[in-house]
Amino acid sequence: MSTVSAYAATSASEPLTKTTITRRDPGPHDAVIDIKFCGICHSDIHTAKAEWGQPNYPVVPGHEIAGVVSAIGSDVTKYKVGDRVGVGCFVDSCRECSSCLAGVEQYCKAGMTTTYNGVGRDGQPTYGGYSQAIVVDENYVLRIPDALPLDAAAPLMCAGITLYSPLRHWNARPGKRIAVIGLGGLGHMGVKLGKAMGADVTVLSQSLKKMEDGLRLGAGHYYATSDRDTFRKLRGSFDLILNTVSANLDLGPYLNLLDVDGTLVELGIPEHPMPVPAFALVLMRRSIAGSNIGGIEETQEMLNFCAEHGVRPEIEVIDADYVNDAYERVLASDVRYRFVIDTSTL
Repeated sequence: MSTVSAYAATSASEPLTKTTITRRDPGPHDAVIDIKFCGICHSDIHTAKAEWGQPNYPVVPGHEIAGVVSAIGSDVTKYKVGDRVGVGCFVDSCRECSSCLAGVEQYCKAGMTTTYNGVGRDGQPTYGGYSQAIVVDENYVLRIPDALPLDAAAPLMCAGITLYSPLRHWNARPGKRIAVIGLGGLGHMGVKLGKAMGADVTVLSQSLKKMEDGLRLGAGHYYATSDRDTFRKLRGSFDLILNTVSANLDLGPYLNLLDVDGTLVELGIPEHPMPVPAFALVLMRRSIAGSNIGGIEETQEMLNFCAEHGVRPEIEVIDADYVNDAYERVLASDVRYRFVIDTSTL
């Protein structure tokens, strides 16, 4: 076992603090990864602050990991020392259920093993990417194309695939009218990816303060949801709406923005349930759905797509000791659009 530096949450009310954690020795199919960068996802904050249930403290967050392979197990065939790689939201699954066999391990019937705040096959807690190194089975490691810088690749492991998967599943293409609710860490990736797929993308944001950014990133239209006239103007305008915010919205007005057979997909996870008005669904055969990250194969497809089409997240690289300030800024929507920790500063 090896000891590495990390930042951990020890309670819901205390700031993250620097600590040390142990990583297992690599097994035959493991890759040891020197972490170079790790993105900060809002899920990290929800977990650290016990907003999604009681976590198993200490929690080392981070599931947007980019780094370099430093060692491999005896039977590893997919990677070699020096390869540029990433790790996303899970590091294992049952490998036997219908979901795993279909390549959608994120929907593993037995439950995927999350990159942090989970329990591995060895019975030990999993610790995430706010650390110097991680050991992961090669089958749950992604290859980062050379065209993607490691710092920009990190947020693709969650924010990127979280938007890519529903866009692919609901067939984003030229002529498809898509709205993205929220222009944050997730939303800005929806705009970039939707545009790259040829769709007509609209941003629905509380105000117009990020309008210039939204149009620069690829949106064709931008509307403020604080203006109630927006919902009158856009009624029946979209085939697909991607809700990236974790706030408890009144879904009725948003459902009415869908055309016949349109779908609203929930990507953000608010703390409380949201009522769904039946009339808004029934009268236009609309649907409400959810989507959760992507499987290993689809995540690799996403990385290759981003490399080919020049899609990168907008990032702000920070030192590790800035993590608590970064959390406060995320909560204040004061980041454009993803914080990425330079783990060399740990």
